Amino acid sequence: MQFACVFKRMLVVTACALGAVSTLAVGAASAEGRLKEILDRGSVRVGVQGALKPWGFPAPDGTLQGIEVDLGKSVADALGVKFEPVIITSANRMQFLQQGKIDVIIGGMYDTAERRKIVGMIEPAYWASGPSLMAKKGVIKNWKDLADKPVCGKQGLYYNKQVETEFKAKVIAFAGNTEAKEALRTGKCIAYLYDDVGIMADLDQPEWAEYEMPVAVLYNNPWATAVPLDELNKGWGVFMAGMAYRWQAEGTLIKLEGKWGLRQSDWFVEQNKKHHWDTGYLTPQK
Repeated sequence: MQFACVFKRMLVVTACALGAVSTLAVGAASAEGRLKEILDRGSVRVGVQGALKPWGFPAPDGTLQGIEVDLGKSVADALGVKFEPVIITSANRMQFLQQGKIDVIIGGMYDTAERRKIVGMIEPAYWASGPSLMAKKGVIKNWKDLADKPVCGKQGLYYNKQVETEFKAKVIAFAGNTEAKEALRTGKCIAYLYDDVGIMADLDQPEWAEYEMPVAVLYNNPWATAVPLDELNKGWGVFMAGMAYRWQAEGTLIKLEGKWGLRQSDWFVEQNKKHHWDTGYLTPQK
């Protein structure tokens, strides 16, 4: 028990020291911040998606599984605390973080300038995707085909308004992806608007054999983990930045792509090379 307490204090001190690069005051404030709360509590509450395969979705036994669940567990393991998943949606995730219901978001959230005013976005990003469409084969050829047509979407997504404004689509936003896709299947919408990575995962399933992703993404946007805004430059934010860096540098995300059956992304390979530290200098030269 005494060792555990000493270990927790060491984690806090280490994180605070890292966070105090600019001033000692930042490090001192960090000692009383969210990182200490997590260690004292003995668990980290991670906001993850609950119905987006393979990022966060139910296992046969009812527990959560997926890429973001695996990342959340890696955070808990590094801290030596219990992993406590909390299901979030695109509509409530930032509010949950602000209200203290969760400690960190690892839930498919785009990194945007507007969101950086509300929550502490962690760099580097851990994923990237862009808005695209799923539709029955042959129905849609380009984005302009959406004009004056009903399009199924999910509430709270950043690009819903853009598609309405730029392509004159009539976006019908549902509370969850399951409802939106069922509306597409029953003919209530001409297409389903969502991130390309989610659509590709769906298209790998036999039930969507008659559907396709007929258009290219509007743009690619990084996904970031997020901590409370006032924690970004304190111990908790610095600790999560270190985790995000290691996910890229150590190839963790590339391995998770393979584990969960996703096609390898060139973006991950580029990020791995970008963040990998060359330790060749440690090998004696002949």
